[in-house]
Amino acid sequence: MRYHDSPPPPESASPIPSDRPWFTRRSTLVVAVAALAPACLAGWVLAQVLTGAGRAEGHDAKPPVATGGNPAVSPSAPAIPAAAKGPLTGRTVVIDPGHNTGNFQHTDEIDQQVDIGTARKECDTTGTTTNSGYMEAEFTLDVSLRLRTVLEAQGAKVVLTHEADRPWGPCINERARIGNEAKADAVVSVHADGVSAGSRGYHVILPAKVKGGAADTAAIVEPSRRLGERIAGNFARTTGSAPANYLGSGTGLVVRDDLGGLNLSTQPKVFIECGNMRDAKDAAQLTSPEWRQKAAQGIADGIVGFLGG
Repeated sequence: MRYHDSPPPPESASPIPSDRPWFTRRSTLVVAVAALAPACLAGWVLAQVLTGAGRAEGHDAKPPVATGGNPAVSPSAPAIPAAAKGPLTGRTVVIDPGHNTGNFQHTDEIDQQVDIGTARKECDTTGTTTNSGYMEAEFTLDVSLRLRTVLEAQGAKVVLTHEADRPWGPCINERARIGNEAKADAVVSVHADGVSAGSRGYHVILPAKVKGGAADTAAIVEPSRRLGERIAGNFARTTGSAPANYLGSGTGLVVRDDLGGLNLSTQPKVFIECGNMRDAKDAAQLTSPEWRQKAAQGIADGIVGFLGG
């Protein structure tokens, strides 16, 4: 249908009186349409204003979106995964996997001395192994990754001091600094011991009260003890392990003043020695993926308890 310059009616149409030619009728129609246009425009403007007001108040708020020449359709934006919510939401936990598998190839680097406030110690050590060669550093990273997964499911922000993504280290002073700079609510350094066969069980190492150089643990001694007690109890319950039979007087808790990772910390921090890699019975547990998952769960439960979750 054409909207402009319409032809005259065909001859078969009813005749038009001679005193009113066809163009006169069209002129009348144009005048009528012109008179109606302002009213229609005003109505349209009013409708747009009302529709916009509705959207501004949150009603039918999504305008249609044109898609590739097709009629406008409602947008279908991809869903953004929501962060896990849980008892640790808003909390930061730093996990420190003890040692690094690359330390064995970088003994010169890790032997460098660093300041721990009260003394100087080597940057890091190789860690121990089981009699079959399973490295402590492999164990600590595996448990730490499992622990991160459990804690993140509880809503925590989790920072690892490393993920074996560097050839050696980090040094013990850097490990402490990572926890401090993260303003962690709790820091846990994961380890396994390497003492004589027959020595079995776990123990949690707490910071002593020390002050010297950059070391001042006065503010963290008490909260670190509470963190350690929570972890020790939950670790025993979840793994079925007993407190160490070779130190700690059966409590599973030991206080030390010679560990740079504790001395230099400004945040509540503990070490956990999950078992003795040189004892065959403990080593059987430490090399079991199922047991390592229990270890991670036990540590996580202790952290949740400490943070009030």
